[in-house]
Amino acid sequence: MLSGIKKAVRTVTKRSPPKLLTVKEAWRLTPNMIRVTFAGKELVDFPEGREGGNCKLMLPEPNETREHFQERLINGPSPVRRTYTVRHFNSDTKELDIDFVAHGDNGPASRWANQATPGDFLGFAGPSTPKVTHFNADWYIVAADPSAIPVAAVTLEAMPRDAKGVAVFEITSSEDRQDIQAPKGVEMYWFVNPDSHQPSEAAEKLLRDLGWPKGRVQTCIAGESGIIKKLRSLLAEHNNLQREDIYISGYWKVGHIEDEYQKVKRSENT
Repeated sequence: MLSGIKKAVRTVTKRSPPKLLTVKEAWRLTPNMIRVTFAGKELVDFPEGREGGNCKLMLPEPNETREHFQERLINGPSPVRRTYTVRHFNSDTKELDIDFVAHGDNGPASRWANQATPGDFLGFAGPSTPKVTHFNADWYIVAADPSAIPVAAVTLEAMPRDAKGVAVFEITSSEDRQDIQAPKGVEMYWFVNPDSHQPSEAAEKLLRDLGWPKGRVQTCIAGESGIIKKLRSLLAEHNNLQREDIYISGYWKVGHIEDEYQKVKRSENT
């Protein structure tokens, strides 16, 4: 009965059922970031141009078989879900990259990625359209903690090569710097904060100290909720920001798992 209801809902909403993706390889992009590459026939119809869009990953239990997990995706009980960002899709090889912040076994997604080997699998739903889809500004402000580096990196790489601005990253160690193909006119800052449960205020301080740029300003800012609130307040102080030019979002909150934080976030938006 449950399977029938789910199929009916998908018919009405025109949502595709989750895909079952297979790991091609997984490795440490940096000491605290794991990149997992997925490949297989399930990606043949994956849409192009979705780098920076979010997706839902459904995680199998340890030692769960592919057949049992596939059955759960259809009939339940629902697996643990987490929200991630499409980092890169190669339409020629049909390979999809997703980056995971490495927290060891502290969290189901980090635990899965830390142990991922070729042939492993998970469920995938999405992706959405990218968070930043146009670039019309005189100046760009990008800010991200480790959870948001993928969306920030995609945004920087998609900018016109003559773009100007500033990008501020919070990372866990100096070795977590990434080689991001940002425009030469975007100045990059990397601040080390070894304890993610004590989010740094370095980004806010830097942006205040730099002074506010003139002209049209566009943002891509994401990270821990408390810091995002402070950055929202900073943006609200200036009148050269248009709504369509602002992307700013809390991705997580200290002391909350994703399910809890999403409930808090929804309640704040109602």
